[in-house]
Amino acid sequence: MTTERSDAELIRDAAVDAAAFGELYERHVRAIHSWFERRLAWAAVDLTAETFARAWLRRGRFRDQRSGSALPWLLGIASHVLRESVRRDRLETRARERLGLPLDLGSDEGYSGVEARLSPRLSLAHELAQLPQEQRRAVELRVLDELAYTEVARRLSIRPAAARLRVSRALRRLAVAAREEQ
Repeated sequence: MTTERSDAELIRDAAVDAAAFGELYERHVRAIHSWFERRLAWAAVDLTAETFARAWLRRGRFRDQRSGSALPWLLGIASHVLRESVRRDRLETRARERLGLPLDLGSDEGYSGVEARLSPRLSLAHELAQLPQEQRRAVELRVLDELAYTEVARRLSIRPAAARLRVSRALRRLAVAAREEQ
């Protein structure tokens, strides 16, 4: 008579037997997928896969605190994966808005003219890369990260007036480069 191994035992055994982790996966994949389905249905499959990939990579950190059950541990990983996914989606949406790209990535008609809208921005990115590092960093913090000058100054360890000056000089150089391109 064979007894079923606990989740903790499966994770421990996965160090030398990948099939043990496969058994853990089969045991909990439906619960993790259902958890994601209730929160972000369209991405549930990908987020479930990411959760188990991270669990595999972090299996050595598992501490049995629930009488052998790994489900609370897996749900903790899942909640981190979900938070990161939502944050990444927000950042990508903001970037698409700034670039004038369509927010609906599922429709091809939204991409007509993207190259024309993107071309000047790629040139701008090139010009931004040509700025002196201290000016580029100041512009990134002020314009891209939308930080106040006091915060830009704090992060760069300079005075707010110096932060304003760096941003102003950088923007002036970018404006000249844009005029020259036209």
